[in-house]
Amino acid sequence: MSPARQPRQVTELGVFLRSRRDRLSPEEVGLVRGGGLRRTPGLRREELAALAGISIDYYVRLERGTERRPSPAVIDSLARALQLDDEELAHLRELATQADRHATAANVATSRHVPLGVILILENLRPFPAYVTNRIGDVLASNPGGIRMLAGISEWPATQRNVARFAFLHPGARDLYVNWEAQLNGVVAGLRRLAAVEPDARDLRSLVGELLVKSPEFARLWERYDVTRYKQGSKTLRHPDVGDLKVNYQVMRLEGADGHSLLSYYAKPGTPEHDAFLILDRLEPVRPDDPFAVSALESLDEDAPR
Repeated sequence: MSPARQPRQVTELGVFLRSRRDRLSPEEVGLVRGGGLRRTPGLRREELAALAGISIDYYVRLERGTERRPSPAVIDSLARALQLDDEELAHLRELATQADRHATAANVATSRHVPLGVILILENLRPFPAYVTNRIGDVLASNPGGIRMLAGISEWPATQRNVARFAFLHPGARDLYVNWEAQLNGVVAGLRRLAAVEPDARDLRSLVGELLVKSPEFARLWERYDVTRYKQGSKTLRHPDVGDLKVNYQVMRLEGADGHSLLSYYAKPGTPEHDAFLILDRLEPVRPDDPFAVSALESLDEDAPR
């Protein structure tokens, strides 16, 4: 491994430690704030090292990326001192494991091919809106309602349709998501977790670089370094076609599908949300030539050998 590539992966551990250290005030961990000007917004390095029961020199090496093999005991002590929740602790452990590994290949990328079985699942979920994404959030396949839930994304070419790109850069996203900030948090957290284990993946670096340049909101949240996972929950939407609705969703990882996930919305029959799903499922496509606009089975029929 070349010396130039190793620090980038190791440094991710230091970046995460620094982000959590900056969030904690001395008062929150039972310390008395001393007099004079504090240059750091949160805990000082020596304060965190003392709380974790490790030497300041050792902690500095961890944060700078020169210490590559922190023990599980040290990681757990730091987690307690930083008051990490379960997901943050899991992420810290993953970073510690990755710290002494070789950097991931720069050409890491998942296939855009969606297996026939998944296409059939999308079709049979109708009228529940559903779509499939790859590991960086590219929308690879959808049933009619699924693509319409991302109101306006069909205006973009299929290869540009990405959940993060839509949330931060599409002009309609801010109106669509009533709690826009919460939606953004989830999107950035997913990319942050992925960047920790695939720091050199070209497709991920390209997407993150684009969003850092084009969106101040993304840059702010990227710096904040949230890692919360959103596998299920609800969203309040102000949809241009069906109005205001609160929808539930479930995210499912597709095993054996090269990092793909399926997100499906759901609602009880007879509710306004279910009625809205029926409407979205039956709307005429914005672009009739769009492969996402026709049903999954119609797409398969067109591709079938004659």
